[in-house]
Amino acid sequence: MSLHTPRLTLRRFREEDAAALAAYRSEPDVAHYQSWTAPVAPETAWAWVRDFAAGSLERPGWFQYAVELTAERRLIGDIGVRMHENLRQAELGFTLAGAAHGRGYATEAVRAVLDDLFEARGLHRVSAECDARNVRSAALLERVGFAREGRLRQATWMKGEWTDDLVYGLLAADHRPKDH
Repeated sequence: MSLHTPRLTLRRFREEDAAALAAYRSEPDVAHYQSWTAPVAPETAWAWVRDFAAGSLERPGWFQYAVELTAERRLIGDIGVRMHENLRQAELGFTLAGAAHGRGYATEAVRAVLDDLFEARGLHRVSAECDARNVRSAALLERVGFAREGRLRQATWMKGEWTDDLVYGLLAADHRPKDH
């Protein structure tokens, strides 16, 4: 259950990942457009890691990849895949530590996950949503081939305000595997 790129290893979460997960998910800039509130307590991170480790891409529900810098064996983020009941569609989400932004790691990791979902697992469609103000996430989705399919106006109540969501989709027929 692991994927490899030239710089990254995407693998199942382990107990020892809890502290690093709590650290980057506690960064205000990282948590800003996400559903959780920073800071993340160590107990919460440990519970998340336990839940993440129990996930599977072989059944409906969420599976969370730990994104690790291979050379340093250091956790820098995570990518979530929610398999649909029919196992032919999935939803994608991603979080990266602030120090890892701007280096192409998220693009590399998302491409590896998409290649696996479409090429190895035979999915038909992958979707994603992001807060409309999160221009970096929107740009990443478009960079890896997602089409913007719509804007849901004031669709999410989060952290005391209504937010617009951008909706993205990528079909297997439109996916082009890339060298990572």
